[in-house]
Amino acid sequence: MDDTLKRLLDAEVRAEKIAQDAEREQERVIQRAMQDARLAEERFRASIPELHRGQIDKADERAGQTVAELRRRYDERHIQLRDMAEQREDEALEAAFALLIDTRL
Repeated sequence: MDDTLKRLLDAEVRAEKIAQDAEREQERVIQRAMQDARLAEERFRASIPELHRGQIDKADERAGQTVAELRRRYDERHIQLRDMAEQREDEALEAAFALLIDTRL
């Protein structure tokens, strides 16, 4: 009976050691996961300015395209107005001369 009792006590000691080892391993895994999470958060926070720069660069590019399009439209309209003015210039001069030489005044 002493031998059986001794084996049971040895088994209990081994089981307790296994349980303690498992708890230590669990704590180590938890600490490693928390450290990994902190590192991931730090990397993310460090990337925020770069993300902002990327968005700002895209917005600047779109603004530049919009300005270029508006300039193009303005130039086209300016040319149209200049052409219309040149077409009407002869008519305006003739009307002005007609008023100047009108003897009925």
